[in-house]
Amino acid sequence: MACKFCGPKLSLVGVVLSVWGIIQLTLMGVFYAIKSVALLEDLPLGGGHADINEFIGEVETGYTQNSHNCWIAALLYVITLVISGHQFWLNNRSSVSM
Repeated sequence: MACKFCGPKLSLVGVVLSVWGIIQLTLMGVFYAIKSVALLEDLPLGGGHADINEFIGEVETGYTQNSHNCWIAALLYVITLVISGHQFWLNNRSSVSM
């Protein structure tokens, strides 16, 4: 027995937003992984670095952490896509069989 907890419109919105979130966050994760200079302002950097090597190490750690965070969020959107897609399929299946 299948459990429907959202309607056809809400499930379709969930599918569309999930696809967009997966695309955007995957691309952002790739750009963080290749250390795009345009994303430097979004890194959580502290002040007061003793030397340039310490600063570079903190920048590289920030890029790596942000890329992992983007990929984790993209995986959460994959889960949302599966749930929304299942709900959309359930709603369309029940409307066709009636």
